[in-house]
Amino acid sequence: MIKNRLVDVLKVQGGDFPHLLVYGPSGAGKKTRIMCLLRELYGPGVEKLRIEHQTIVAPSKKKIEINTIASNYHIEVNPCDAGNQDRVVIQELIKTVAQSQQIQSSTQREFKVVLLTEVDRLTKDAQHALRRTMEKYMATCRLILCSTSTSKVIGPIQSRCLAVRVPLPSKEEVCSVLTSVCKKEGLLLPPELAKQISDKSGRNLRRALLMCEACRVQQYPFSADQDVPEPDWEVYLRETANAIVSQQSPQRLLEVRARLYELLTHCIPPDIIIKGLVEELLNNCDGQLKTEVAHLAAYYEHRLQLGSKAIYHLEAFVAKFMAIYKKFMEDGLDAMMF
Repeated sequence: MIKNRLVDVLKVQGGDFPHLLVYGPSGAGKKTRIMCLLRELYGPGVEKLRIEHQTIVAPSKKKIEINTIASNYHIEVNPCDAGNQDRVVIQELIKTVAQSQQIQSSTQREFKVVLLTEVDRLTKDAQHALRRTMEKYMATCRLILCSTSTSKVIGPIQSRCLAVRVPLPSKEEVCSVLTSVCKKEGLLLPPELAKQISDKSGRNLRRALLMCEACRVQQYPFSADQDVPEPDWEVYLRETANAIVSQQSPQRLLEVRARLYELLTHCIPPDIIIKGLVEELLNNCDGQLKTEVAHLAAYYEHRLQLGSKAIYHLEAFVAKFMAIYKKFMEDGLDAMMF
């Protein structure tokens, strides 16, 4: 339905390909396209996946536990799961994969594939280690790097990869996919509801499918004008932003801190939390203050990437916003009185 440029790249290369950097927004279909490429390369055996629990020993003798998803032909790992030890995971894992042989010889290739997700969240040390590893094991290993943006991927890695951008599907394509999936599930989806889901999903296909499933649980048969439920965490985040704007005090900061902890413990990524907070907070700001808040958010979002305790940076952003917002409101009140 949506043209797969990765498979086209594979056909052009005659069954071989360079290291790839696949990037694009969440829900655009990066992993789906990558799996299409692997299936084209190795056949249906690549879909026989197993979850493996691996223990990697760092030079400091510290044991790092990490989960991987693997077939006989490829392995998928998110090195960010190891936190600040991501450099060790990358070096040891790729070395192990590159030195091992494939089990089945019917579709034997000269190389195996390592799929690294969320590459843009890797530490700079890990990225530099990845650059050296890419060169060392090029003969027996191909890397497919998956990220939402290239802005946080260092230049030497980008220059060693073929970059493939995966854009978000159009609203019409989202509607088409929703209709197709519902048809296969034996459900009748009204075009009006499909359009409403498409609009609310922000063209994120994964989110659109989850919203459609939530609508199915809420009410079936579907009606054209039924409400599309929002994710609970988004409503909770909006309420948190409203709490920040309504009062600026140490007590309110403690309450907001507890709410931020609640979001983090439910596995909402910290960068998503700060982005959602900023979007809601900017709605309550005037022109000059918007610029200041945007600069503030960029600073603390950068600090999030460098640190390991997200709550510190999220709370610092909220405290700083409270301070400048309270001063802004007090200055405005003083101006009105005089």
